[in-house]
Amino acid sequence: MNLRLAVFAALCVVLVCGIAGTQGYAQSQITVYNPMGTPPPFPVKAMAPRLDRIDGKTIYLVNTGFPNSGPFMEVMKEWFADNHPKVNAVVVTSMNMTPALRTELTEKADAVFFGLGH
Repeated sequence: MNLRLAVFAALCVVLVCGIAGTQGYAQSQITVYNPMGTPPPFPVKAMAPRLDRIDGKTIYLVNTGFPNSGPFMEVMKEWFADNHPKVNAVVVTSMNMTPALRTELTEKADAVFFGLGH
């Protein structure tokens, strides 16, 4: 019992001395920065208009390399073949938007699905 009382008294003395010792010093101010930064402003573009119908249209399914996006695009191509046989579904694999791919999509695609993950 005496040991507990001695430990408790010692802790109280340390606590009181610690509080009393900080009162004589001016409080300092620190600046904290957000590590995420501030993103630059970017222009907002309107979405492309919806297609009125998809029969007879060419739809590109772009596999961008995310895990399992390749098999998913193949399943989507099969779904279009089963449910909309008049749609020409084209699967393309490209990790980057190359100038050649941009030209192909601009000239040949009526709609594009990009396989983006997460």
